[in-house]
Amino acid sequence: MAFLVQKINPLDLQPRKAVGVKLPFSGNAVFNLTYQSKEAIKSNLINFFLTGRGERLYKPVFGTGLRNLLFENITQEVLDEMVEEIRTSLEFYFPRVVPTDLQIGPDADNNSVNFYLRYAIADTNIQDELIINIQQ
Repeated sequence: MAFLVQKINPLDLQPRKAVGVKLPFSGNAVFNLTYQSKEAIKSNLINFFLTGRGERLYKPVFGTGLRNLLFENITQEVLDEMVEEIRTSLEFYFPRVVPTDLQIGPDADNNSVNFYLRYAIADTNIQDELIINIQQ
């Protein structure tokens, strides 16, 4: 009988070792640390989606062009383009993140877009969700 073996990151088994940095930067020593892979991946995704292309030094293609799309009228075509941007960015930069649900809700009065992403990490039992508001 076949069964699926779930992989656990070895760092998750060491509770005193930090895996990453949590957002926002508002800890006692500026940085709050993450101690689980689930928290680190979520922080990395938030950082990625809130970074525009060309903002990061020495990595000009890092980030998404979602904020640039907010200068357009928010139509169904623009929302579809945003969904495609999110999916291709995830495939390229986060290949182990598998989106299970992606919803985009425009807020035309504030010229912003809210998006909800539910995802799973391949070969693990990690599932999480995040909600991001992208403003112009």
